[in-house]
Amino acid sequence: MTELHDLTALEAGAAIAAGDLDVAELTTHFTARVAAHGRSLGAFVTPTPDAALDVARRLADGGRPTDAAPLWGVPTAIKDLHATAGVPTSFGSAAMAGFVPEHSDEVVLRLERAGLPSLGKTTTPEVGLPCYTEPEGTPPAVTPFDTTRMAGGSSGGAAVAVAAGLVPVALGSDGGGSIRIPASCCGLVGLKPSRGRVTSAPMVGDGSGLAAIGPLARTVRDAAAFLDVIAGPALGDPTWAPPAETSFLAACDDLDRHPQRLRIARFATPVVAETEVHPACLAAYDDLARVLEGLGHEIVDVDAPLGLDAVATFETVWSVGAAGAESMVPEERRELLRPLTRWLAARGRAVDAVGYSQALAGMRSHAATAIQRLDAYDAVLTPTLSQPPMPVGALRDDDDPAADFEAQKRFTPWTSLWNVCGLPSVSLPVHWTDDGLPVGAMLAGRPAGDAALLALAAQVEQAYADRGQVWKDVHPPSWADSVG
Repeated sequence: MTELHDLTALEAGAAIAAGDLDVAELTTHFTARVAAHGRSLGAFVTPTPDAALDVARRLADGGRPTDAAPLWGVPTAIKDLHATAGVPTSFGSAAMAGFVPEHSDEVVLRLERAGLPSLGKTTTPEVGLPCYTEPEGTPPAVTPFDTTRMAGGSSGGAAVAVAAGLVPVALGSDGGGSIRIPASCCGLVGLKPSRGRVTSAPMVGDGSGLAAIGPLARTVRDAAAFLDVIAGPALGDPTWAPPAETSFLAACDDLDRHPQRLRIARFATPVVAETEVHPACLAAYDDLARVLEGLGHEIVDVDAPLGLDAVATFETVWSVGAAGAESMVPEERRELLRPLTRWLAARGRAVDAVGYSQALAGMRSHAATAIQRLDAYDAVLTPTLSQPPMPVGALRDDDDPAADFEAQKRFTPWTSLWNVCGLPSVSLPVHWTDDGLPVGAMLAGRPAGDAALLALAAQVEQAYADRGQVWKDVHPPSWADSVG
């Protein structure tokens, strides 16, 4: 029997639009699932079931607007890095416990205006810095396919919420891989949009341009529809991506826009750290290459467009960002910050204004070099991660934050390249190990080419479905649990 959480986000939205499904009924179903699994899987740090049901009832009473987005009425969840008025927002940190914002981030307001009830705040590591989600005082976010293993980070809670059927689609953010890493660990589609595609307002002071806001979803079309809701600049943004020619969902559905024959570069040489790559990650990468060739695309093996010499500039910029995050914590509470955060912040504080300016310029120069070297290609294929989901605690090292940071780099040796370049990038759930662990492979697109990348990803998803691998139907053991 089909359960409500079996529906994709778009299927649920279509059922609401047709009058076959009530918004309050759907929200009640998901709040029950959050209550049953949200904490044990490390998905939610602050569930808001009462507020979500209030919103759902108001939506139902007001009726569906004629110009409603396809996801109107579909529940979602907000990563705990995004300020939400009236809802505790701790940014994953014990040092910020009890903070309740008076105003919401613009992306949160867009979800509210589009009629997506939020079921609460999803778990994130402290200020989103690590690629694992193991915050103080709450259970770690674990992949629901093996609860002894990590969900990745920093959008780990959001990924778990979608993968475990607690929400159909969720909001994530990505400064060095933080959407795509948990997507790979949890068997999801994870999209990092182009730089400037989604506003970060009211925060306009991040000069690095590394972070992007995007969706975690079970299907490419769900991710595209979610991006349609949140995309676009806000007045005062320092940079923004040019508008797409069509909606992102239409780019997936319009067969005339689907790519015919693309030149796709590929490389599996780690970029930010020397490390061994697990056979399963290479298998995912090779399998996706074969599928792309079967679709008529040309696959070209290339050298990595950047070398290890580019890493130092990224690390400097990243560390200064950590120092900035530390500065927002009241001084008397900074001792509550995690060792990794304090170590990174200390590195950042040691950088003077000239050093930071030089690092930014260097990072942008490296980005320009990479983009120029890849200009002959329509997309780029790499593995997403160097390993399948690792055991909880395998990367974290509170006694030696430097070793912790190096271990994270070895686990994620490709993802941050696309943050540096500002290019759109998506992790796709193309492979499963013999013991049932999900493994992603990653595609990156041209500058501001989100629609073209989503069209390619939708084509790939259909090709996998045609051979019997339907991503949305691969579920963890807890999926069928009856709750409520």
